[in-house]
Amino acid sequence: MAMANKAIILASIGSVFPSSVDKLKKSSTGVQNNFRVSRIPSIKAVQSPPESATGRWARQRRPQNVDGDFFVDHTCIDCDTCRWMAPQVFTRVGEMSAVYKQPACKEDRLKALQALLSCPTSSIRTEVPPPDILEAQKTFPIPIEEKKLPGVYHCGYHSEKSYGATSYLIIHPEGNILIDSPKFTERLASKIEMLGGVHYMFLTHKDDVADHKKWSTRFSCDRILHSEDVEVCTDDVETKLEGSGPWSLGEDIMLVHTPGHTEGSVCLLYKPLKILFTGDHLLMRESGLDIMEIYNKCSVPTQLDSVKKLLDLDFNWMIPGHGRRIEFKDVQEKNDVLKSFVQEKYTQHSSARTKWY
Repeated sequence: MAMANKAIILASIGSVFPSSVDKLKKSSTGVQNNFRVSRIPSIKAVQSPPESATGRWARQRRPQNVDGDFFVDHTCIDCDTCRWMAPQVFTRVGEMSAVYKQPACKEDRLKALQALLSCPTSSIRTEVPPPDILEAQKTFPIPIEEKKLPGVYHCGYHSEKSYGATSYLIIHPEGNILIDSPKFTERLASKIEMLGGVHYMFLTHKDDVADHKKWSTRFSCDRILHSEDVEVCTDDVETKLEGSGPWSLGEDIMLVHTPGHTEGSVCLLYKPLKILFTGDHLLMRESGLDIMEIYNKCSVPTQLDSVKKLLDLDFNWMIPGHGRRIEFKDVQEKNDVLKSFVQEKYTQHSSARTKWY
């Protein structure tokens, strides 16, 4: 990889996508999916009396929690973080998270504590101060899949400023990359420093910037954000992407413009491990793939057009800013799933400017 004053050179490489997508055959409604995604159990909600909006209710234990040490209070924003981090302990009841089973072993307890530390609103609590909380703090950032995805970490410490979005760290020989912003804590910063620090901070879009200034100050890293998503709080970012790209971050990383959720949404493709970091462009909820129409700040039809761009990309892993990570069996399965999803969404949104064939 060519070197200059920066460890990784950011350069526009022009569009790799055709001006129009070839007509795709309508996918079968019975597509067989073998991709791996975490599943969580569900339990019936317990009817509870009307909850007061006053502060005295906010931090009280939700009655939907089972008895025991861990519990979720009424400040939960239903961001789903604890449910995919510790599915053995947390589930969704009454549009919020709740503890359905107390940790039964050391591993389950560690995952519950990691979820507690990552909860953006500190809504997960314990009846007794956990004596092993410091040990849990030391585990961040957490390797995602040490064998399959070496050098890729989940930072934890999700920020309420970004509605609990997930931040990831890529360890790269020519400069580490922090993807979106976790809540700033010096403890996490020190651990990341031990892994080589941060050279680039890639911000997928304007919603998930959180404590980007604090991280920039701490590591003197270059922040990257599309110019269409620059706001007052990000007007000092070092690199503003212009146009429709795609752009290269060295030889093995490509930044792909995927407008729709916001005008400047951009995905990061890490070619060596075939990972696509999607930010809020496309995610996996408990119910399946989703584009979060209700939070769309630009155009749903445009977002669906951008999802179609992903058919031309070579990746087996999809790692979103919200929700669960997905491992597809291969590119063909990835494409079958995406085609089926887009076809369904185009049907729902008949006003989409590009028809699905």
